[in-house]
Amino acid sequence: MHLPSITALRALDAIARHGTVSRAASELFLTRSAISHQINVLEQTLGFAVTQRAGRGITLTYRGQRYLHEARRVLSILEEAVRRSAGGEVAGHLRVSCTPGFAVYWLCHHLGAFQGAYPHVELSITAPRASDEVNPRDADLFIVYGSGNWPDFSVEPITSLSYFPVCSPMLINARGRPLALDDLADVLLLHMGNHADWAQWLGAAGAHHIDGRRGIVFSEAPFAQEAAISGQGVTIGDTFLSGDAIARGLLVRPFDVTVESPHGYYLVARPEPSQRPEVRAFSEWLLDELRVSIRAWSDHSRYA
Repeated sequence: MHLPSITALRALDAIARHGTVSRAASELFLTRSAISHQINVLEQTLGFAVTQRAGRGITLTYRGQRYLHEARRVLSILEEAVRRSAGGEVAGHLRVSCTPGFAVYWLCHHLGAFQGAYPHVELSITAPRASDEVNPRDADLFIVYGSGNWPDFSVEPITSLSYFPVCSPMLINARGRPLALDDLADVLLLHMGNHADWAQWLGAAGAHHIDGRRGIVFSEAPFAQEAAISGQGVTIGDTFLSGDAIARGLLVRPFDVTVESPHGYYLVARPEPSQRPEVRAFSEWLLDELRVSIRAWSDHSRYA
């Protein structure tokens, strides 16, 4: 009996996690046809189907799921062997799930430093379906936004958050004077997710006469912040997502009222994967690198 190739096992694992051939191909840096070929060869070797169509996606058959459960143990053993044979260097494949805002405004600007420090780590970055979602099938490590309550997981705080309005200096310059609270009655308000962000801040600022439901609602924080950077209106930023833009002068804080958030960013992983060398290396690198960024941002707090 022929043994299946490691590439075929990794292809099956990626399909199980992503549900599509295209996303599996992207993760493994292969073409879609190459992934399909690996699965076909695997099925011929095993003598049974491991995948099946599910609408526009693809799922594992019952026998395929049982087989993958055992195959993942093999892949884990092989990855550990690679780490040990790398001369003591940290190595292996690391899948990180990261919220879009954290990725766009910080992580994507610093990944080169991690790769330079750990060249033998194969890093994959994905986005969760919800900001607080933690699904071990999708990733090894999660950068999530929430309350810190993930039972049965290893949880490490990254940073707390404070909220405040931000806008482009262009918007203020166009009006010819600093913004006053009453100006928010006719300035375009930019919301993230729903109207709760502005309602909470206006209440803290004592501006109950301002209609906080006006304006545009965006599904993701980066959308609202990019609209603010381009001078479209005023959005609710925070100490993390807006820190770099404020330091670079792309955004300013027109008011000094700040609302402390009960939520923050966390590193989350299952207890066993959290102790893997590559997971620890990434976690420690992220926390150290982020401290440097936050210190730099605090030195450039810009009020209009």
